[in-house]
Order: sequence, then C-alpha cells, then structure tokens
Amino acid sequence: MKIVIDGMGGDNAPYSVVEGACMAVNEYGVDIIITGDEKIIKEELNKYDCDKSKIEVVHTTEVITNEEKPVTAIRRKTDSSMVVALKMVKDKKADVVISAGSTGALLSGGVFIIKRIKGISRPCICAGMPTMEGGFTLISDTGANVDCNKQNLVDFARMTDIYAKKVLGIDNPRVALGNIGTEDGKGNALVKEVFDELKGMDGINFIGNMETREILNGVCDIVICDGFIGNIIVKTMEGSVLSLFKKLKEVMTASTKSKIGALLMKGELKKLKELLDYSSYGGAPFLGVDGGVIKAHGSSNAVAIKNAINQGIKFYNGNVLEEIRNFGGLDEQ
Repeated sequence: MKIVIDGMGGDNAPYSVVEGACMAVNEYGVDIIITGDEKIIKEELNKYDCDKSKIEVVHTTEVITNEEKPVTAIRRKTDSSMVVALKMVKDKKADVVISAGSTGALLSGGVFIIKRIKGISRPCICAGMPTMEGGFTLISDTGANVDCNKQNLVDFARMTDIYAKKVLGIDNPRVALGNIGTEDGKGNALVKEVFDELKGMDGINFIGNMETREILNGVCDIVICDGFIGNIIVKTMEGSVLSLFKKLKEVMTASTKSKIGALLMKGELKKLKELLDYSSYGGAPFLGVDGGVIKAHGSSNAVAIKNAINQGIKFYNGNVLEEIRNFGGLDEQ
C-alpha cells in the first residue's frame, strides 16, 4: 500500500509533514508519497534518519490556501499539492490521501476528483473527540453537509459503524443520535424520522437519543447529526478545552502558593492534557468517497501527522471502502 500526503497543506507544512512521514516510516515501514515543493521537502528530509527509499517526493508548483473558495481552487489549481495527491488516489497510484490543508477544498476534491461511492446519498466527515474515559467518540457529520435528509443521516450511521469496527476495533459500536433530550420523540421532524429508522435497523447497535453534553463522558462510540450541528459540537468542544487550560494556567501562576500547587500537580495536569489532545487521534476520514481521504487538523504537528498515517494504514487494511461499497450497492438496487 501507499499513502500520499499533501506536503504543503497545514499551518506547519511542509516541516511537520516531513518529520511525521519519517516517524511513520521508522515505526510502520509504510511507503509514502509527499506532494509539494521538491527542493524544500528534500532539504527537510535530509534532517531525519529514516529509510528514504520509502519516501517519494512529487514536485508541484501550487498551494491551496484556506482563504480560497474550495471548488474554485480545486478546479483552477490543478498542479497544487492537494489536487495532485487526490488524483493519485483516483488513478490508483496511492491508496489513501492525507491533508492538513483546507477542509473545504479537500472535501470538494474528494467529491469532484475521487467521486462518491455509488449508492451513497452523501459522504460525511467523521471526527473523533477524545473522552474522559481515554477513548474517542466519533461524530458524523462534522461539516461536509449543512443540510441533510433522513437517508443522509442513516448512511452516515452505517458508514461510521463500519469505520469504528474496522479501524478502531470496536466490536459492537454504540450509536446515538445527537438530540436536545434523551427521551423518544424528542427533536425536530428530521431527527424523529432518523430515530425510527435507526431503531429498527439490523446490524446497528442504536442506543437512542443523546444530549451532546455527554460526549466527553464516553457514553457512546458514535454520534450521528447533520454537518451544521456536528461542526458546532466539535468547535465548541475544542474551544472549551483550550479555554479551560488557558484559565488553569492563569489561576496556577497567579501567586506563589498556586505555583507550588501547580508544581505538585504537574504530572496529573500533563496526563489530562494528553488525554484531551487531538493529535493522538490523527485526523477525520471522509467517508463515502471512492478512496481513502483523511483530513488532519490544520495545526497538526509531526506526531499528529504520524498518527494520521497510522489511521490511513488501518483504513486500508480494514477494507473500509469495500465494506461501504457493499451496502451502497444494495441501496442502489
């Protein structure tokens, strides 16, 4: 298998990309392609000790930025590091593409270049939120589809269930529907329809409605919602965690007494920070397109890139695409 990485995508590109790729080669022995400015990437590669024969650099001349309109950028910047990487997956020159670049451009490229799996109503992006239990809760969708219908959300549930089983190794994932209350009959018309559909579906361990305040407590493995709600959930959670640690730092450095207390708690606070660290998960897969696509966080460091590569390896080895194609084909018939 081969994994291609958008070498110029992300806040720390190409530096974290190259370092993360070298870490992945040393740890997993995987073959990697990096697209981007060949001169800069090769200069960075020379800084690290790894089997360079496992890393191929494909030169590109353009970069897609977060400020550009996603669809326009994908269509116009055909020699960008992201578009070239996506085309490699489409042309079967690579099995999974990873990018920390523009989310909108990557999702647009997944649909327009790699294409949607037949029978899937819409693809979704599936982000993992760390929980206090030490695991992750998957949230689908987190921004690919602002408006959804019943079939969209049902497809999200089925695809994410496959991903949780094949990549995260969860035998019987607990699937919940994001809602304003846990009682049956709660929510708007769409949520009520989806509830009835999932409740009677074979092969899905549907546990009912869930209030999103429970996500960090790890009461379920998967939360299903439309992309508008999912994106708000993820960004609210990320912002809350960042604000919490910022305030903790202010409080614990406010006086000599608090500084001593902080010193005594240093180990425990470090463990808590690691527990809620996005980089330990790697990235969010774009499920429903006919190729492996993983969106790494824009501020990914080398460890996050390495973990995203590991995620890509599990995605491929877990045969996730074929599993989704199978039920997509059934829906089309």
